[in-house]
Amino acid sequence: MRLALAALLLSCLLPITAWAQLPTPIGRWRSIDDATGKPKAVIDIQEVGNGTLSARIVQVLDTKDGPNPLCTACEGRRRNQPIVGMTIAWELRPQGKAWGGGRILDPENGKEYSVRMTPIAAGSRLEVRGFIGMALLGRTQVWVRE
Repeated sequence: MRLALAALLLSCLLPITAWAQLPTPIGRWRSIDDATGKPKAVIDIQEVGNGTLSARIVQVLDTKDGPNPLCTACEGRRRNQPIVGMTIAWELRPQGKAWGGGRILDPENGKEYSVRMTPIAAGSRLEVRGFIGMALLGRTQVWVRE
């Protein structure tokens, strides 16, 4: 009887353990240019409170515009601000196996999009999908964990 009860308790805990081990986007990532396939920047994703995540650029790897380019296409308070140190994604919340509900900024064109980030390949890669309205209308980049 005790053995059966222990087995039942263990089987109830296994789904909780599996859920707790889902990969998250938290950490450092190399964004990969979807046109050239080359690394563009190092991005740090952190939890900022209330279970939400944000991402900021910590290093520019593609230096065609200089070692610390400005966001010349951005509007408002981000206009002509250095891209290094800039928060480019915010208010991401867990949504099943993905994180979404937030916004992402493309510093190249200064536009903001809805975003969904999905860890893939056991958490070693991150699908980052920026879109307008619904996720079908957008673009996906794959970032690589550092």
